[in-house]
Amino acid sequence: MPSPIVIRPVVRQDFEQWLPLWDGYNAFYGRSGETALPGEITQMTWSRFFDAYEPVHALVAEGEGQLLGLVHYLFHRSTTAIAPNCYLQDLFTTQASRGKGIGRALIEGVYECAQAAGSGRVYWLTHETNHTAMKLYDKVAEHSGFVVYRKLF
Repeated sequence: MPSPIVIRPVVRQDFEQWLPLWDGYNAFYGRSGETALPGEITQMTWSRFFDAYEPVHALVAEGEGQLLGLVHYLFHRSTTAIAPNCYLQDLFTTQASRGKGIGRALIEGVYECAQAAGSGRVYWLTHETNHTAMKLYDKVAEHSGFVVYRKLF
């Protein structure tokens, strides 16, 4: 019988297993090879998880001593609420782990952290072509109907 999946905060000793998950997430969104994130962004992202002054956090899914997925989230202020909003920024599981409830467990882990922080809202974005993930998202949240616009500099 396989060991249960544990959703827990990331710890510094997780870096070697976290990094391939982070690289896989970025590759999914076209950030690999020549378009990969610079190493200093990865290092800064990692360091933010352990800085008490940063609103950026990470949970990992662990099973049988291996990291199977990650989720990164952050808290921010809003003009329409007193409590902070929680933005689920990155969610990724290993290919072999997909369809086994790990993504859902990671999202629910963020829900728990957001509620503990007094946040009344968790939200996230995904690409319109990410149909597989959207099947899960439709089960655990509601589609807000908002369209995202951006300008890159």
